[in-house]
Amino acid sequence: MVESVDIADIKQPSGWSPIRRELGVTAFGINAWSGDSGADVVGEHDEEQSGHEELYVVVAGTARFTVDGEELEAPAGTAVFVRDPASRRKAVAVADGTTVLSVGAKAGEAFEPLVWEVNAEVFALFARGAVEEAKQLVTEALGRFADRTALTYNLACCEARLGETDDAFTHLAAAFELRPSLAELARTDTDLDAIREDPRFTELVAPG
Repeated sequence: MVESVDIADIKQPSGWSPIRRELGVTAFGINAWSGDSGADVVGEHDEEQSGHEELYVVVAGTARFTVDGEELEAPAGTAVFVRDPASRRKAVAVADGTTVLSVGAKAGEAFEPLVWEVNAEVFALFARGAVEEAKQLVTEALGRFADRTALTYNLACCEARLGETDDAFTHLAAAFELRPSLAELARTDTDLDAIREDPRFTELVAPG
């Protein structure tokens, strides 16, 4: 059986096209990112935690890649392979309508989906106002991933937006315990506006 999907048809407001999720790919990660000139089509990151090798293919437009400080302008048809998971990489569209396909997995090991895909879905649901659906997604994902930090934080954001104040503070405190630097993000995160005036919020985000 052959399955196909149009990248543009599944594109989220963020520019992310969740190909792996849409087709149910289980052997490797595969997604696409699209944007006009000046937009990030590969956000700056490394794959040190996942151990993934990553291949990027520019399927439309032109992107300027920066890998460990080295720049490469990549027009449509260019494949860029980042072998070292520790390498810092990013790509910016230099033409409107740029799309970059990314494929990744850890050499010699069975592929496991990464938690960032869930968080990207959560942000897309937030943008549509589907907060209940986002909460359900996060709650289910917490049972599947060992890395629970961002999920716990995003659960707190869901609860804050839904008026579940006590639960929001419980999960916000748990997220800060896992990653104290999240307190800085929380200070300006509009998803937490509903609990910002609560004295518990001030206490939680106060600089250590």
